Amino acid sequence: MNPGLYIHVPFCVRKCPYCDFYSTEDVSRLGAYKDALIREMAMRAAAAPCLPFDTVHIGGGTPSVMDVSSLEQILKAAYSNFNILSDAEITMEANPGTIAADTLSDYRSAGVNRINIGVQSFNDANLSFLGRIHSAAQALQALRSAEKAGFENIGLDLIYGLPGQQMDSWQKDLAAAADFSPAHISCYMLTIEEGTKMAADMDEGIFIPLCEELVSAMFARTSQFLSSRGYRHYEISNFAVSDKARSAHNQKYWKNAPYIGLGPAAHSYVEPQRSWNTENLDQYISALFSDRLPEEKTECLSLSQMMIEAVYLGLRQSDGINIMKFEQRFGKNFNEMFAPALQRFTSSGHIQLDGRTCSLTLEGMLFIDTIVKDLISRIP
Repeated sequence: MNPGLYIHVPFCVRKCPYCDFYSTEDVSRLGAYKDALIREMAMRAAAAPCLPFDTVHIGGGTPSVMDVSSLEQILKAAYSNFNILSDAEITMEANPGTIAADTLSDYRSAGVNRINIGVQSFNDANLSFLGRIHSAAQALQALRSAEKAGFENIGLDLIYGLPGQQMDSWQKDLAAAADFSPAHISCYMLTIEEGTKMAADMDEGIFIPLCEELVSAMFARTSQFLSSRGYRHYEISNFAVSDKARSAHNQKYWKNAPYIGLGPAAHSYVEPQRSWNTENLDQYISALFSDRLPEEKTECLSLSQMMIEAVYLGLRQSDGINIMKFEQRFGKNFNEMFAPALQRFTSSGHIQLDGRTCSLTLEGMLFIDTIVKDLISRIP
């Protein structure tokens, strides 16, 4: 696969209580960040002058807090420094509370051809619990505006498994999303990450997490309902109307493709080496204006580490692990190495083998951590 380019925009109007990605609410630093980012592009490009990039993903944070002029400068610099193909997928994440119809048109004119809107819910009470700055009405308006602006490749994100949430409430969110008919829908199970405000609230007893049985039932309902509406469940949390509508950039993470990450906390990967930038905006800017890359750490993955990642990331996808490619890459006999676990999980209905691929069933996806733990314990 061709490499991808990820640009992290670490600014938010207000940080969501469940989010553990690096971001800051100090949007006054956006200008300095943009100048530093363009410097980083030039430095990173020197090591990859001819690689043909076919995706650019602008994530965050909240990229849509940027003014259009800043976005144009960033994309112009990306095209100037990297060999970005003419038909590349250029994705931008957007928050319904920070976009308007004319802004979306400007994003489209600037070169963005795929917009991913963080709806999270069409229920105002849920949005309030999640600390979102937009309302359900604004979410719907953002989707309509994106369509009106000429975006044909529209994705939206939803979150389920909220404390107190019932199945009928989640079903309404799914139906509202499917009724709009976006090309792509991501449905994320609420995960309460250590160090977040939501984790602190839970520890203080402010809310009680939803029971695992209901969350599991919501996962199954999600797959069944969206499949009935024409969506392919191609990764544990992701659904697309066609193979072409899958997130081309995210698939690079799951399929071991190389990528370059730009911005604070961004990761880069070219097998077998992974590196990541500092999670501090001031340090990031300071390093680049001192003509230094803002890398915090670099690691060289061992063969065992790469096999572990190949198993976990492969099983996240409905396509599963391509056994022949696995064996060619690692020089190991897949079925022999994992024989006891494969036999156990195929018998229990959690894994399916067809001779070419190893993949999880829908029920197996619910137990991916347990299954992967067993499989990787057999990696030498």
